[in-house]
Formats: sequence, C-alpha cells, structure tokens
Amino acid sequence: MKKYKTAEVATIVGIHPNTVRLYEEWGMISKPERQENGYRIFTDLHIMQIKLARTAFQIEILQNGLRKKIVEMVKTTATGDYDRAILLTDEYLKQLQQERHNAEEAIQVAHDILSGSEDTNMLCMKRKEVSEYLNISMDTLRNWEMNGLIQVKRRQNGYRVYTNDDIKRLKIIRSLRCANYSLESILRMLQQLFHNSNTDIRAALNTPKSNDDIISVCDILILSLTAAEDNARKIIEMLYEMKNLF
Repeated sequence: MKKYKTAEVATIVGIHPNTVRLYEEWGMISKPERQENGYRIFTDLHIMQIKLARTAFQIEILQNGLRKKIVEMVKTTATGDYDRAILLTDEYLKQLQQERHNAEEAIQVAHDILSGSEDTNMLCMKRKEVSEYLNISMDTLRNWEMNGLIQVKRRQNGYRVYTNDDIKRLKIIRSLRCANYSLESILRMLQQLFHNSNTDIRAALNTPKSNDDIISVCDILILSLTAAEDNARKIIEMLYEMKNLF
C-alpha cells in the first residue's frame, strides 16, 4: 500500500495539512503509523476516510439528531466497522427522506389553508397521541405552546384537545424547525400565513431572508435535504468499496 506524508495527503484531498491533523484528533480517521522521527505515515485508507468525511459534512443538517448520526458514522468508519457504518448511513438516509417528506407535506398543508380547503375528517387528539402521530416529543409540544406558536383548547376536565387545524399548524412548525428557523421567526411566518392569502410558503421555506432573524444552517431546506440524500448514497458506495479493499 502506498504511503503518504501529511502534506501529500492534504494536496491530494484539497485541504490544509492542519485539517488532516484535526481529522485525526477528532477521530474521523484511523490513527496513522509514525516514523522514528515522529512524522505521520498515511495510506490510501486515510485518503478514502477523509474523502468520506468531507462528503458527509458537505451538507450539514443539524436538527433532529441528523448531524450526531453522521458524525457517529464517520467515527465508526475510522474504527473499521464498515457494517455498522453502512447501517448508520441507511438510518441517516431514511431520516433525511422523512424530513423532506415532512417539508413537502407542510407546503401542501399551507396551500390548503390558503385555498380555504376544508378537512372533513375531524380529529380530536390528546397530547400524547399527537406526540406519537407526528413523532414530536411532548416536551417540544409544551415548548411550542409556551412560546405562543400554538394555542390548544381544553376540555372541561382540563385535558388539551388537538384538532385538525392544530395538526396542520404543527406540521408546518415541525418543518420550519428542521430548517433551523427561530421560534420567533416561525411565529411571524404563521401570522403571515393565516392573515395573508398571497404568502408563498414554498419560497418562505426555501429562501430564508436576513430580516427573518433565522439561524440557518440549511439555506434551502428541501434542496439541502435532497443534496444530503445524494451524498448519503455516495457514502454507502464508498463504504462498500472500503469494506472490499480493506
């Protein structure tokens, strides 16, 4: 197997030599051997590990544990456990697809609201049921209510009851949070949605504006999720190649 110095690896991959050392320090690549003089000796395996890490972090989705999962995958690859790394990437890909589905659903919900479409299938759900139905924790639901994003009616016994309109609103909030919109920004967008029939929800989701006070990692939600999905598929191919070679 061919051997490389730090500077040579940096040139091949297109990064600064210090970044190569950081990948090692962070556990993103396996520990290289060292010469008697202390210089690191890298191989083709390290080059592939770095390329995999760069692909993994090219599109970073922070919400809902996605970044944590992809970091775990890269570190698992560095240990040589390719089967587990493939499993983690499969889970990551499925979650990306679910988030994209959620975003598309939020857009459709918003269009239905704007068009005045009525839902004849009336819902009446408790908080726990909503939590399971939308895969949103009960603590998150409480937080959104406390911050004024949603106002849930109560029965005479004091229990909260979520209706169709509440579920629609929650689906929109869920996707906007995935795009890393602040709670304040989401509240303004919801107010705009329910008071302005000309709101372009797809544009609002895909094009954050500076005056929206948005802490944005993904500038374009649906396109970013799609790009991350493509990268996840590339990563799976890379993992199988590494498994066969090493």
